[in-house]
Amino acid sequence: MRWLMAAFFAVAGYFHLTAPAPLLAITPDWVPFAPWLIAVTGLCECAGAIALVTRPLRWHAGIALALYALCVWPANFKHAFAGVDIAGLPSSWWYHVLRLALQPAIMWWALFSAGVIDWPVDQCKR
Repeated sequence: MRWLMAAFFAVAGYFHLTAPAPLLAITPDWVPFAPWLIAVTGLCECAGAIALVTRPLRWHAGIALALYALCVWPANFKHAFAGVDIAGLPSSWWYHVLRLALQPAIMWWALFSAGVIDWPVDQCKR
């Protein structure tokens, strides 16, 4: 799970750096310095991906990536409710509802794969 999460964030970081226009379109208007912030978040995603598979940094990376997933949630809401079309992504409500609902699962996945939490696995051992 950890390597898959790292790959997920590495690919997302790559696209933040190489194709920021679609991400800029879904960035809420209240976000300051959006183009700069998208580039910085791309670097942070790549660094987080590397740190997630590096033992001494793993725990911190899990927390940082979970917080990052929380912070970008407003962009997912704008994508869903502002009707922004992004090439290569579905524009159906099924996609948006699933994407919005799965954001907490991404946060959990980052924490779990970094060893920050062990729920629900620890519950199964009891």
